[in-house]
Amino acid sequence: MQPRSLTDIAQVIGARIVAPAGADPGDPMIGPDVVIDSRQATAGALFVAFSGERVDGHDFVPAAAANGAAAAVVQHPVEAGVPCLVVEDPQVALAALARHVVDTSPDLAVVGITGSSGKTSTKDLVAQVLRTDGPTVAPIGSFNNEIGAPLTATRCDDTTRYLVAEMGARGIGHVAYLCSVTPPTVAVVLNVGHAHLGEFGSQEAIARAKGELVEAIGPDGWAVLNGDDPRVSAMSERTGGHVARFAVHRRPLDGGEVLVWAEDVVADELDRHRFTLHIEDRTSLLTGGGGEIATSAFPVTLRQLGAHQVPNALAAAAAAYVLGLDAEAIARALSAAVGLSRWRMEITERPDGPVILNDSYNANPDSMASGLGTLGRIGDKRRARDPQARIWALLGDMLELGDDAAAEHRRIGALAAGLGVTDLLAIGEYAADIVAGAHDSHVDIRAEVVPDKFALTAAATPLGPADVVLVKASRGLALETVAADLAAAGPQASDAGQTGGAR
Repeated sequence: MQPRSLTDIAQVIGARIVAPAGADPGDPMIGPDVVIDSRQATAGALFVAFSGERVDGHDFVPAAAANGAAAAVVQHPVEAGVPCLVVEDPQVALAALARHVVDTSPDLAVVGITGSSGKTSTKDLVAQVLRTDGPTVAPIGSFNNEIGAPLTATRCDDTTRYLVAEMGARGIGHVAYLCSVTPPTVAVVLNVGHAHLGEFGSQEAIARAKGELVEAIGPDGWAVLNGDDPRVSAMSERTGGHVARFAVHRRPLDGGEVLVWAEDVVADELDRHRFTLHIEDRTSLLTGGGGEIATSAFPVTLRQLGAHQVPNALAAAAAAYVLGLDAEAIARALSAAVGLSRWRMEITERPDGPVILNDSYNANPDSMASGLGTLGRIGDKRRARDPQARIWALLGDMLELGDDAAAEHRRIGALAAGLGVTDLLAIGEYAADIVAGAHDSHVDIRAEVVPDKFALTAAATPLGPADVVLVKASRGLALETVAADLAAAGPQASDAGQTGGAR
């Protein structure tokens, strides 16, 4: 944020200033950084102390001050040699500060992104395209909740042109709350899938929650909707703004002022896709301006793996276009974009031949199907060259699926078998369901339950020179250590059970 005086921040967040013992704090300038981790405090930073289940941020106020923090937001005063801004709820205070930063950043446009899957990858694409046009703030990883989203917004300053806000939800009202902190100029809805189905109860409830994003835009804003997802496409009825739609393989059918689609989609041997990006701008015609429909078509070659990256790229293209970027520049930026967030289809081509796909950051039925689809396509091409190639799926639980959990895991096992996986190893509470689904498919597949991550790595060692491996599960299983060991292993894997590390 632009540095602000202590009293200004206190007024914005409704805080009482408590000076250090025996000192007059004056009215120092605070910023530019706002942090919740004392280790990340910098000179002049504002430290926000959260009380968690395992640690209390108030205990780290002295450490933050020692690292340069100039003030702390707290629920009770802490003696640390810096002024304390005492509030009832630090989360509410952080949200208020973030909204103030957004409201006072001149010429700032906010792109809000939600969906059951693909949010982080799309956020990374949008950010990289927009950075070609102006200073852009976007989170690294999935900073998409009631703490991460406002914390990201506080990184905006007077020079920021774009804020890309990833918005997750685990219930009705969550997206609406995030929109109240960072009101979107452009609302991108990717899909309505099965993530957090156990918490929402139905896909219809998920659609209601995701649609809160398009309800938050004003009449001059844009809703960017997936024309291939009927639940998303129908959200055009819930917005008072303009509508842009995107689709794969065809022009979107439901109409809109801007239409974006991909044709001539082709994948290489590592499932990186190229296509022709089409953009049709009907704005002038539909608003009675008397103009003609503007069309453009430019080639795009993606560096990210997987067919699911094509709709993500189209969503990014639509968002950038309605913000005023040139279609040709958008195509160039998409072709140059790289993966920014860890453990999302990271690929390692080992010197001895095997390919490791680390998609271990998270998993739900939709993202699992996408990952397995990528694995299957790469595996098919490798087996065409070398019939001895093995296609490995090292899978773990998909969490938060509620009563559908067992059935969804069986479906994933069956899908893996149908896509040509030769070796399926499963870990976790629902591992037996994954394996049962594979066996029920009556295809030639080795499918086994393994007891822990060490056994998972050991069972996939050694790998053949043409083998390809997908490692994927929900975040709680932390299978990135398995992927890392397999990627680094060569003939001798390290102990996958050694997973310790500092946060």
